[in-house]
This record gives sequence, structure tokens and C-alpha cells, in this order.
Amino acid sequence: MTAAPAPGGLPVIDSRAAFVQALRWGLQRSVSLQARRLQLVDADFALWPLDDGELLAPLALWLRLPGRRLGLLAAGYEEVPRRWPRFTAWRRDWGHAIECRQLPAEPVPTLLLADCGVSVHLIDAVHWRGRADDSARTALVWQEQIDALLQRSEPAFPADTLGL
Repeated sequence: MTAAPAPGGLPVIDSRAAFVQALRWGLQRSVSLQARRLQLVDADFALWPLDDGELLAPLALWLRLPGRRLGLLAAGYEEVPRRWPRFTAWRRDWGHAIECRQLPAEPVPTLLLADCGVSVHLIDAVHWRGRADDSARTALVWQEQIDALLQRSEPAFPADTLGL
């Protein structure tokens, strides 16, 4: 099942496949609106399709544009290298434009948020219910919440572990 558009043209999240499709929509919409910053937020990114070439290719094209930044915020990154080796290797190439932060003591939402007003929020991971939105008002509310979490976070998941 894919994310069928709602009456307003926004994807409806009602399955895992619909969540993946909504993430692709969020990325495409963010690129078309010339977003400068994307924030991906999740407890451990276990549900995200981070090894999906259809997600990484447009993300790489977007990161090539000047001044683009990708932020990741998680409770922990222990599962990412094991579950998503392709993403982990890809992330090394883009370490200059990707900032990973960790907030282990607090719950975090499952969210894609762009500074252009696009958001994709997985509300219920058990029943795969969520919401995709391109409202600046919704994005502003999310941005304020994420900014508060980022203030309490610390750098994590380095692109390279050199062991100096």
C-alpha cells in the first residue's frame, strides 16, 4: 500500500509503505521549496528506510546545493550502523553537511522537518498512523519543540572514528 493523497494532496500515512512514501514526498517537497535545513528525528531510526537508494540519491543531490544542512536527532545511534550500513557509509561522504546529536534521556518524536514548512510525523508506530503536512504553522510548532530538544542534546554518531 502506498501513501494515497488526502483531499489536500498530502500523503496519508496508514502503513509502513505509506510512511516510506510520505518520507519521499517530504524530501521531494522540501527540495522543490528550496529548504536549506532538514531535521530527521527518531529514537533510533529503526523504522526509517535509511538504506533506500530512492531516499539517499535525492538527499545527496540536495546536500550538494550551497548552504544545505541535514540534522539527525536520536535517543541513540547504536542500531544505525548495524541496520543501515549503506547509510552509515554514505554519511561519511557528507559528514561536513550532516550533524548528528543525541538526547538519550528524553523521548523524541518520529519526524522529518524542513525549514520550508514541510513535516512528516509518525504518530503511532504500532498502527502506522501519521501525518504529512506542508503548513508553515505546523512546522513552526515542531521547530520550537525540536529546538528545545537540540539545546539539551550532545554531538553523537561521528562520521569517522579515528581514535586519535
